[in-house]
Amino acid sequence: MKKAKVGLRLRRFREEQGLTQAALASALGISTSYVNQMESNQRPITGPVLLRLAEVYDVDVQRFSAAESDRLAAQLRDALADTAHAEQVPPAETRELAEGAPELARYVVDLHRRYRHALERNAAMSAELDAGASPTAYEEVRDLFYAKRNYVPELDEAAERVHAEAGLDPADLPGGLTRLLRDRHGTAVAALDPAEQARTKRRFDPEGRVLRLSALLSPSQRAFQLATHLALAEFSDLIEPQVAAADLSGNEARALARIGLANYFAGALILPYGAFHRAAEELRYDIDLLQRRFHVGYETVAHRLSTLQRPGSRGVPFFFVRVDRAGNISKRQSATDFHFSRVGGTCPLWNVYEAFSQPGEIRTQLAQMPDGRAYLWVARTVTSSYGGFGTPTKTFAVGLGCDLHHAHRLVYADGLDLANPAARTPIGPGCKVCDRDGCPQRAFPAIGKPLEVTDHRSRFTPYPSTTEPDSR
Repeated sequence: MKKAKVGLRLRRFREEQGLTQAALASALGISTSYVNQMESNQRPITGPVLLRLAEVYDVDVQRFSAAESDRLAAQLRDALADTAHAEQVPPAETRELAEGAPELARYVVDLHRRYRHALERNAAMSAELDAGASPTAYEEVRDLFYAKRNYVPELDEAAERVHAEAGLDPADLPGGLTRLLRDRHGTAVAALDPAEQARTKRRFDPEGRVLRLSALLSPSQRAFQLATHLALAEFSDLIEPQVAAADLSGNEARALARIGLANYFAGALILPYGAFHRAAEELRYDIDLLQRRFHVGYETVAHRLSTLQRPGSRGVPFFFVRVDRAGNISKRQSATDFHFSRVGGTCPLWNVYEAFSQPGEIRTQLAQMPDGRAYLWVARTVTSSYGGFGTPTKTFAVGLGCDLHHAHRLVYADGLDLANPAARTPIGPGCKVCDRDGCPQRAFPAIGKPLEVTDHRSRFTPYPSTTEPDSR
């Protein structure tokens, strides 16, 4: 495991636990002077110490590992790349801030988010559009789940409890949830009018207490809509505090957060944590087999895998993403620290885009970021249509990635040369903030790197910098 200097974080954790340096040292089996040196950043926190922390205090080691600093440093670089200060702050300083003062670094990242939000609102108003444009609100809600590492324990535990109490059968979730809504809330479930079915998935009549669903939904989609309504009807006491505590800009973002949290509950109810986690480990995270066992779709399983971060029973920490052919990211959830920039698009060498060339087939990729961190990525397209002939279909690529040191736990790593650096595709966070030299796919010059502009030579790689090694 990569060593990290995280003195302030370690001291804050110790103070939260009400421990002296001597007490923490005794619990970890190290000397008091060692703890003091780690807290003052004179020595890094090592892998064995991190593992001992996790064992004794059941704490997420990501809080202290280099991975968290990498994640925060990448966010800082992203923020700076979007301002006039990009060339004035070297990467070493962003790293130092992320490691030494993480709360201050998060504040800078949050300021940048607010700055981007203000720019987008201004652009919308200038174009005489709705000042509360939906994409901005969606991004706020996406940031909310990103900050939570895509795990909401209160909702997850409540959903698992309801699943057990109701004795829900995975083979007939729609039937079980229909009975649950009837018995607990006096809500009847009926079909939407045929004219509305292609436009609406779910509509609730509060006066008649009738929940109407589209007949075009598959059984798993029907179960998801029923579970979402149950969350909104019964668990507002768990959802509303989450919404109130989030730093959201307006009613639209709060409403979207409420729906997003209800959807989270629905996914946790359909795929209860304990049973799903055990099955994932047993089947080595084989998404196709998990689909069959739980009678749900590929995207539902992939998304749920990215939420398995319950203390004491954690799954592989995944990064989940859904993109379209144009490269737009419509979903991005993370239990890990993988980072893609919001400035300048994503990397064209990423295998999530390659999935469109072979629809329905799972594509694997060993990838390496410029900082040397390596990942295993799994990608496949998903397609849906809610009408007959001539009805437009929706096609996305769903990607699921994890740090390479977790790859051996996945069936998708079988046959891959995990130890061979040459087997890894060099990718980046987005061209504008990627400092990788010699990339033939670069679409923009890297911010902060001086370009080589000369009449006497032309390179094969686009936008060569003066720091790029001479390949003559």
